[in-house]
Amino acid sequence: MLLREIKNIFHLELDVLYGKDEVSSFFYLLIEHYFNLERFILAIQPELVIDKEQETIIFNALSELKLERPIQHIIGSSYFMEMDFKVNSHVLIPRPETEELVRWVLEDNEKTEQVLTILDMGTGSGCIPISIAKNLSNANVYGLDISLDALEVAQENNKIHCTQVVFFQADILNLDYECTYDIIVSNPPYVRELEKAEMQNNVINHEPSIALFVPDEDPLKFYRAIVIFAAKHLNDKGSLYLEINQFLGKEMIALLKEYEFHTIKLKQDMYGNDRMLKGIIR
Repeated sequence: MLLREIKNIFHLELDVLYGKDEVSSFFYLLIEHYFNLERFILAIQPELVIDKEQETIIFNALSELKLERPIQHIIGSSYFMEMDFKVNSHVLIPRPETEELVRWVLEDNEKTEQVLTILDMGTGSGCIPISIAKNLSNANVYGLDISLDALEVAQENNKIHCTQVVFFQADILNLDYECTYDIIVSNPPYVRELEKAEMQNNVINHEPSIALFVPDEDPLKFYRAIVIFAAKHLNDKGSLYLEINQFLGKEMIALLKEYEFHTIKLKQDMYGNDRMLKGIIR
């Protein structure tokens, strides 16, 4: 079957669901992932034919997309900080906003000569600590998560990227140990139940709710636990970096002040939303 004919089928069956541009992006991502074909291939070989086995693969992916399964789950990976990370239904798919958080940590600390001890709380796929470890050679990096399934994915990514991040199981809401850190970073659950209506089905139905949602009556429950832990376990002049709900910036600043963090900075993401927060202790 001609590859361009398959592309037309993708648009016929998916444009209403996703929009023309996103469907084109899906199609080219799939042929690159499965067949190692560059996106310009149809411009130079408009009569390119794929075999029956390849047809089966691409049409299976089409069926998954019609069910609104995330493209990252279909191909099994997501691009983050110029690296491919394994992802599945047990971990949150890395977002561009989280990449901005990581870059903030790196920019603040790339010239630091001391050995830094860094903890990522709620690590998921491990994309945050692994990206930090890749770029800060003077750092001992740790990541915790309550989910053993998520930690398994993080460990696989650790091996893929040849990093030495130490991952361990722990509950953010029930932490009690004596280690101290120079930097704590976290992208915890922060989407309120009332905000579900604005979210896409491929997120709600296929990504882990434990990594996304918080109750409307206590949207800061994870942040409160993280801030309390950080206030006790950060070294002097230690830094806390958080990705936050865009609608709760003022509440988050107040929370950090309550636990004596200072030099608090609120940053906007690429879309102009309040998304990242930093505070220094003591």
